[in-house]
Amino acid sequence: MKKYSLIGHPLGHSMSPFIHKRLFEESGRTAEYTLEDIAPEEMQSKLPALLESASGLNVTIPHKVPVIDFLDCLDESAQRYNSVNCICRKDGKLTGYNTDCDGFLRSVPEKNLGGKVLLLGCGGVGRMMAIEAARHGADITMAIIPEAQEMADTLVNEVKEKTGVQIKTVMMDGISGEFDLLINATPVGMYPKVDACPVSEEVIGSCKAVFDAIYNPTKTKLITIAEEKGILAVGGMSMLVLQAVTAHEIWDGDSYSDQQINKIIAEAVEIVDRDFK
Repeated sequence: MKKYSLIGHPLGHSMSPFIHKRLFEESGRTAEYTLEDIAPEEMQSKLPALLESASGLNVTIPHKVPVIDFLDCLDESAQRYNSVNCICRKDGKLTGYNTDCDGFLRSVPEKNLGGKVLLLGCGGVGRMMAIEAARHGADITMAIIPEAQEMADTLVNEVKEKTGVQIKTVMMDGISGEFDLLINATPVGMYPKVDACPVSEEVIGSCKAVFDAIYNPTKTKLITIAEEKGILAVGGMSMLVLQAVTAHEIWDGDSYSDQQINKIIAEAVEIVDRDFK
């Protein structure tokens, strides 16, 4: 039986085993998927054996960058971010991939990504979303808090260097204008502070579509307000499932219908709503 694992530290309660188990079931494969909690100081002693025995690995914090030293090569997606969240052994070589960007691109309302985009936040996930949006022709306004100015400046320079796109930055309380897409890459609204919303109802109302990277709760206050206004809104569970779908495509060449994927997303939402409180 093939074995797959997620490595990280600390792992805590993860949706990955459920999502990957369901993907294996939908593809008709029998496989084992485990959580491997490996502390940073244990990487050298534990990871080589795991890399040797596993058919594929997922990687989460804090190992997405350090794991690169254990690999033979990087896919273009991983090179772009210098970050790996998926490992596959092919032709005897260990290759690192970044499927977070695929999960994002396959989740976000596609027709809105090339227009005017309001990106909230500039941290890890915000960095990826900014670069991907720029690569797809977006006119990006990035809203930040004052404490994030230095990080935002670094990201603006990186995006310009990688894509030639110039990002505009504003403070969270200085957002104005209309947008095709609002992307929330901040933790505002995440459990347990579920009553928080990163922007005002007025700002939400000025956007044609909303994507929130948060998946717990599955319906944030941002998503709820958008839906009440009749605005297309997508939560973070779709991104979580679709980056896993991409991993299965890489590992085994599997393919899934929209119906299969949407069924797993709905089941995962049900589990989080029931158990992640």
